[in-house]
Amino acid sequence: MVTFQLERTVPLPLEEAWRRLTEWHRHGDVVPLTRVTVVTPPPTREGTVFVARTGVGPLAVDDRMEVTVWCPPVGDEPGLCRLEKRGRIVRGWAEIEVRPGPGGRARVIWREELRVRPLPSAADPLLGSASRRMYGQAVNRLLRRP
Repeated sequence: MVTFQLERTVPLPLEEAWRRLTEWHRHGDVVPLTRVTVVTPPPTREGTVFVARTGVGPLAVDDRMEVTVWCPPVGDEPGLCRLEKRGRIVRGWAEIEVRPGPGGRARVIWREELRVRPLPSAADPLLGSASRRMYGQAVNRLLRRP
């Protein structure tokens, strides 16, 4: 099991940072070899399910997620989204928090616990390093693109 946290402060209003991070299909635009399909009808809410399929052909892995907490930011009040990863291979959870930062900017905190079956725990350091790098780049790209 790997646990990590990313933090970013960006020159965006809270609502815009939230929108950029929680439009699920956009994640497929910034994560290589990934396509995101939202299974449930819009709008996003508790119970929304989506699948991020990463890889090529038979080597692709599905990361099935369900939104279990959906509290968008309102005004200067922070927002929090929690995703439970319920795939056959990828398990764990992710939290996206958007809160007021200095100078009217948005502070983004992304926390994640990740388990990939059948990887042994000896692979956790490599998985952790690769995950922090990949998710860090994805968060950066999502926050840069309107």
